[in-house]
Amino acid sequence: MIRFIKFLIALLITGGLVYVLNNPIKTSSKTIPAIGPLINPFSGFWQNAEAKGTLPIAEISSTHLKGEVTVQYDDRLVPHIFADDISDALYAQGYITASHRLFQMDISTRAASGRVSEVVGERALKNDMLKRRKGMLFAAENAVEAWKDNEDYPLLLSYCQGVNDYIRSLDVKDYPLEYKILGFEPEEWTPLKTALFVKSMAESLAGRHSDVEATNSLVHFGEEKFNFLYPTYFEEQSPIIPESVKWNFPVTQIEDDTTDNDVISTFNYEYYNRPHAGNGSNNWAVAGSKTKSGNPILCGDPHLGLSLPSIWYEMQIKTPEMNAYGVTLPGVPFVIIGFNDHIAWTQTNVGHDISELYNIKWKDESKMEYLLDGEYKKVDLKIEEYQVKGKGLVKDTVRYTVWGPLRYESDTEMDKDLAYQWLAHQASTKSEITTFYELNKAKNYDEYYQALQTYNVPAQNYAFASKEGDVAIRVTGQFPLLEENQGRFVRDGSKSSSGWKGFIPKDHIPIVKNPSRGYISSANQHSTAPNYPYRYHREKFEAFRGRTANLFLDTMNNITIDDMKALQNSNYDLKAAEALPLMLMHLDSAIIKENSDIIKMMESWNCYADADSKATTLFNAWFSQIHNLIWDEINNSELPLLPASTIRTIHLMRDTPESEFFDITKTPETENIKSIVSSAFKNAMDKFEGEIPAWKDYQKPSIISLIRQPAFSRLNLNTGGVESALNSIKPAHGPSWRQIIELGDEMKAYVAYPGGQSGNPGSVYYDNFVDTWTAGKYYEAVFMKSPQDAERFIISTQVFKKK
Repeated sequence: MIRFIKFLIALLITGGLVYVLNNPIKTSSKTIPAIGPLINPFSGFWQNAEAKGTLPIAEISSTHLKGEVTVQYDDRLVPHIFADDISDALYAQGYITASHRLFQMDISTRAASGRVSEVVGERALKNDMLKRRKGMLFAAENAVEAWKDNEDYPLLLSYCQGVNDYIRSLDVKDYPLEYKILGFEPEEWTPLKTALFVKSMAESLAGRHSDVEATNSLVHFGEEKFNFLYPTYFEEQSPIIPESVKWNFPVTQIEDDTTDNDVISTFNYEYYNRPHAGNGSNNWAVAGSKTKSGNPILCGDPHLGLSLPSIWYEMQIKTPEMNAYGVTLPGVPFVIIGFNDHIAWTQTNVGHDISELYNIKWKDESKMEYLLDGEYKKVDLKIEEYQVKGKGLVKDTVRYTVWGPLRYESDTEMDKDLAYQWLAHQASTKSEITTFYELNKAKNYDEYYQALQTYNVPAQNYAFASKEGDVAIRVTGQFPLLEENQGRFVRDGSKSSSGWKGFIPKDHIPIVKNPSRGYISSANQHSTAPNYPYRYHREKFEAFRGRTANLFLDTMNNITIDDMKALQNSNYDLKAAEALPLMLMHLDSAIIKENSDIIKMMESWNCYADADSKATTLFNAWFSQIHNLIWDEINNSELPLLPASTIRTIHLMRDTPESEFFDITKTPETENIKSIVSSAFKNAMDKFEGEIPAWKDYQKPSIISLIRQPAFSRLNLNTGGVESALNSIKPAHGPSWRQIIELGDEMKAYVAYPGGQSGNPGSVYYDNFVDTWTAGKYYEAVFMKSPQDAERFIISTQVFKKK
């Protein structure tokens, strides 16, 4: 009997343990996935560990191929694809990319479509709903319908087929580790998922708007103060297209509507999950007249969120019509940034506002009809469904107007609802994929120009160089024709005249080829000087990096690859160079005397934001305190207002030290520039508690894993750089890919990105590039003409065969 009782107890314990291990654990704040499948020795995380010599499967057969594809993997695990047919090459690209980045592809498109709550639970539901209300899925669905009519659509299907054949080859034990941690399975890859990835990039790079904040600020400050606080241009700016460029085209005229289409009211909406303000980039190309070799050199480094795995996947694709090398986006065919046998290209973000918010006037509280041009029009209802892990089905109704989805909806004030018009909602006549295909094949300036003619969103500054010696840059995208201030404030949604009046003709979009100064460059600053005849808008064009690049490039000659490496990694901070003298000038003499050693350190600082610099730390903490103290009127407002720009703060100290904005409104005293600068210094020093840390220890630059696990991340990197320097490093944000390409008889390319080719945390190729990137070093790209080239670099050969 005792034995039976012991057996029964053991059985109950074992049964309970089996249940706990194989079922999610629900807590008050989250659901913990079942741990049993994760620790299963036959299919769990043990199967994701890779020995150093683990290489891709040598041979793969498929009925979806027309011929044979050979893939050579170099010693950095970069695949070099050789195919006689472009559809076969893209099949291999899809298969290979999925084999290294499947979870990244999956979770990125789930995030864009509002489906993350399916795998992590209710904590992601709010963001999922906002994605749908923003129209992300709507935009992707529109794109796919338009793509189906493109002659290149079958190429996308070949890419998807490659992804899906890889997925079908997997057993549970082969699933990427994150699937096991979160407890779900891969699903079929479709053109819609590729469209979602493209729209996700559009959201990140062209999804910002500040209409609510600008409208509130205009009401709050009045027109005169608003114009003073938020100027649209500043005289020191060095635009992308030099001011000397003449606009030799007949300008498309629009009549500014005589009625007031802006809404003078206030709106109290939180801009949730705003795209990173630092999403931008640097690029430049120098003509042979400025280089030591006489060859053009093109450089680029897109600044995006830093993650493991990286947003980029390095690759070469060689077919009879093209030989392209560079980085790809996991989920999108072709090389996105890179070079071929004839040209090189790279992008920075344009940043023009391509969206509008429209105030909707409802017929009644049912919100089923809204006013448009004197008549009531019915909304279209879209029922959005969310299968929330741990909760079940959740439904949400999104109202669609002629302008777009109702993005902001008030529960208490019916007259405050805002509909959202976004250019990315509209389908392009040609897909973005066609643009990349044409660029991959382009041989000269004319073909580069034509490749970009159908590209719309997100707008990019495409820098270009060719073996023929040309350098150029084009502000590429589709841009609405705007009235005065259109795009800046909330518009009246009851008038069709509030809408866009068409688009700027593509041949009128800013471009410059072979400028007399011998180089082109961009760093997210204004596209043009104010003499450009069309209006465009963005609240904060970059104020420092573009000027820094041009200051250096103006004086450089006999340029070498090493010179370009140094410039890309330059930590020189023009913001500090312009602000620090003003800060020291207005610092109280008693503080200077009490902190003489620190002040001497600041006076002797060269304004380089190096990793071990303590002066960089103090400057940034001090300036931040000044900025916050000056703009208390904005920071303490109950309504969301436009933040003041950094350049506005510097100009206020330089040009109007007597300004009323130096007075803190909530104190009985009347502050001035001296008291603000001095109080800010004390606040910054108090924050350090007696010891100023090195810049790297203060900023703590890191690269975070997609599932936010510290064990899969690289934290507290030993690197300098600051947002306003060319080496624009921020916490978890910065240069996501660096390339330097010399276009001589043979292409020479030097590249680096902060990650590795594999998305598997158990692989040696997961983060093996990070230390090289952190040190500002580069790899020489292995650019092959045939599968037999550069054999000393090849570690593995993979063959795709027709079954």
